[in-house]
Amino acid sequence: MPLSDLVKSLLEKRGIVSEDEVRAFLQPDYGSLHSPFLMEGIERAIDRTLGAIETGEKIGIYADFDCDGIPGAALLHDFFAKIKYANLEVYIPHRDREGYGLHADALRELAKRGATLVITVDVGTNAIEAIAAAKALGVDVIVTDHHEVTGTLPDAVAILNPKLGAYPFPHLSGTGVAFKFVQALLTRGRERGIDRFCAVAEGWEKWLLDLVAIATVADMVPLIGENRTLAHWGLTVLRRTPRVGLTALCAKLRLRKAEITEEEIGFSIAPRINAASRMDEPMTAFCLLSTSDRMEAEKLADELEHLNSARKGVVAGIVREAKKHVKERFRDDESVIALGNPEWKPALLGLAANSIVGMRGGVACLWGRDASGRIKGSCRSDGSVSVVELFSGAADAFEEYGGHAASGGFTLVSERVHDLHETLSRAAAEVAQAERAIKSAHDALITVREVSWPLYNDLAKLAPFGAGNPKPVFLVRNAAALSVQRFGKEQNHLEINFTCRESGMKVRAYDFYRSADDLAFLPKAGEAASLLATLERDSYRGSLALRIVDVLPA
Repeated sequence: MPLSDLVKSLLEKRGIVSEDEVRAFLQPDYGSLHSPFLMEGIERAIDRTLGAIETGEKIGIYADFDCDGIPGAALLHDFFAKIKYANLEVYIPHRDREGYGLHADALRELAKRGATLVITVDVGTNAIEAIAAAKALGVDVIVTDHHEVTGTLPDAVAILNPKLGAYPFPHLSGTGVAFKFVQALLTRGRERGIDRFCAVAEGWEKWLLDLVAIATVADMVPLIGENRTLAHWGLTVLRRTPRVGLTALCAKLRLRKAEITEEEIGFSIAPRINAASRMDEPMTAFCLLSTSDRMEAEKLADELEHLNSARKGVVAGIVREAKKHVKERFRDDESVIALGNPEWKPALLGLAANSIVGMRGGVACLWGRDASGRIKGSCRSDGSVSVVELFSGAADAFEEYGGHAASGGFTLVSERVHDLHETLSRAAAEVAQAERAIKSAHDALITVREVSWPLYNDLAKLAPFGAGNPKPVFLVRNAAALSVQRFGKEQNHLEINFTCRESGMKVRAYDFYRSADDLAFLPKAGEAASLLATLERDSYRGSLALRIVDVLPA
């Protein structure tokens, strides 16, 4: 494959140099996926599940309420439907009333309903007490999860987590782990001659990759190695998906399903799936992904859009209030900020924390009070500090916590609410920090004249983009601002139209939820500036645009 100098340069910056490395990155091979049988505990999980199927036991699927757990629940639901096993129940905890995690009360409820085996998705690695409670009731638990291991493991039948044992790639999403489990179950089921498994066509499980792609992009796991392969082929499946729910959602959002990229997942599909649990209706998203009824799918797509619109309004209010407090209470050089309000809805605070991190970098931890009166919150990091390591360094302040390097959630000891900022700041000072990204760093220089479809198509060879494979940031030098304006219903988005002084070519640059205070420099009409931006396909206008990272003086 002939490569431009720009693509070669971008690959080198990612440490991809040899011919084999370049081929593997640009042409992900489905056959290169690691064997699921390399995962620790997989055979015990298979034996217990096949045994439950053969004896007709009731199986519970317990999934987290986000856009990793819900697609994983739909994936397992589809697998059991495919092998025609109906003695099944899906349980997704309520984000506000129950909160994150595997809960003993929920497992007791599943036991009352007859479940003797529970398979988790995206949760359970550290759920010692809940799994012990299930075992006391005669309920076996198989954990499929990808979260960090923070201590002693629970007494489950098996814990399938790529961070345990010798599995070659530790960064799978929760849905990615569930997919591996399904691969292994189908293989062993056929080998053992079980009729319901032998009736499933070889390779059928590839149709589940649309769900894996959604979760892999949405959960912001690194899009390298095996994740890149899963996301690449998952996007291929997603563009042809027979799921009536996803088809209805794409139609509702005016997305061209056949052209979907990781951008549409990150900015359109995932927010709607997440909106369901954030606005108290997690099963709405699950039903959308699993229904086969077109009329129901259209109704569910409408419901998700309504929930997402309501979510946007509430989050915008929290962000405005949080930004005001940040400017009043914290210095610009503070790497960690923590603040909250008992009126804030904990389910929405991850989104608000993202906005704070986008504004100032570092780590933002926001808290509110849930329906049970507990102080719960979310943290987001720009990568300079691992959220999980930060929590570990301040463990005595939390009743519980969990998450990834870039994001996490917590329940706070109520007496510690007033010193949370100081506690986290001390912990951050003790955490070994990765070198912080310099805001003005860029991958290449271009001019407005070079913003073109050939350039976009060249960059697309590196897609899908995301954590671990970020979109290239360009420095567009000495462009002239034609106009600077706000847009959106609440006028909270920024648009700057630039022109190339030499050629007269024009390009639109924009970003959501940005103000002049968020930029190093805001040009006036007619004034020259330099722009840090990524190149985007504007699916609504059918044109190219620049997504603003920052604006600098010319």
